[in-house]
Amino acid sequence: MRGHSTGNPQERGTSRGPRAAERIYEATLELLAERGYQGLTVEAVAERAGVNKTTIYRWWPSKAPLLRSALLHSRVLDVEIADTGSLRGDLVALAGQMVRMVSDQRTSVVARAMLSGGGQDELAVVARDFFADRLERERPLFARAVARGELAADADPVLLIDLIAGAVWMRALLRQLPLEKGFVESVVDAVVPPRLQESDPPHPSS
Repeated sequence: MRGHSTGNPQERGTSRGPRAAERIYEATLELLAERGYQGLTVEAVAERAGVNKTTIYRWWPSKAPLLRSALLHSRVLDVEIADTGSLRGDLVALAGQMVRMVSDQRTSVVARAMLSGGGQDELAVVARDFFADRLERERPLFARAVARGELAADADPVLLIDLIAGAVWMRALLRQLPLEKGFVESVVDAVVPPRLQESDPPHPSS
């Protein structure tokens, strides 16, 4: 299942939006990675994307909403929420996509740029919206797990995602350590341990 859109045709680059939307998104993310948020400008995006800056300003009044659209809708950052038939399988697949984001040359620099926002209020808000959008795309995964009886109805999806994503981002971007084979499975099993197989309770020692 592909990640859902916000339903805003202006942000999806349809006939009601700029035809060059994807080029604009790519240019925005490239410049964010190269120059950081402070160095990102609408004029530079327009030049990189090969469009007139008035085209960008027609749809996005400043660089903050432009970056938000790029993060949410660029094909480079698109995400697919797999339905493997089990909670563990779904989480392993999801964590694998997180690993690709922080490992791939095109996307890891964007992830690092978002982490470097620090006290920059605009960038912090944009990053918050990006992760909120990702969580909404991931919620069906947990709803299916609850329906299958694999997860308690009161389980907190935000906490589970934060624990898994936090381990991936901490290892790759902050500790700068390799994500070795089996890392994803180990993280998922640590956060959501496999259900214990039914067995007779142990007998007390005599």
